[in-house]
Amino acid sequence: HTVVKNNMAASLICSETVSRVSSVLNRDGRQFGKKHMFDSNEETCWHSDQGSPQWVLLEFPQPVRVSELKVQFQGGFTGNTCRLEGTRLQKCFRSQHFASSPII
Repeated sequence: HTVVKNNMAASLICSETVSRVSSVLNRDGRQFGKKHMFDSNEETCWHSDQGSPQWVLLEFPQPVRVSELKVQFQGGFTGNTCRLEGTRLQKCFRSQHFASSPII
């Protein structure tokens, strides 16, 4: 399972931002859906179903510049390898690989 909570990105999220995720635990969007990633509630989060890879896609209505990305895993889950991809106006992707490290 992948469990993600990311309050830092909430400032980039608006009502026109489109989000998609790879899966939702037991297909229970009400309890575990993507909407919980950015709701600023520490008691909720997105839970993916089992399997790999898991992903989150965000489509912003305007260009954004990302200078920092923080992902918080809950419940003892961690990502081993993460990849951040971005594109500008449907042009080629830029990809950045990074290893996740637990927050202590």
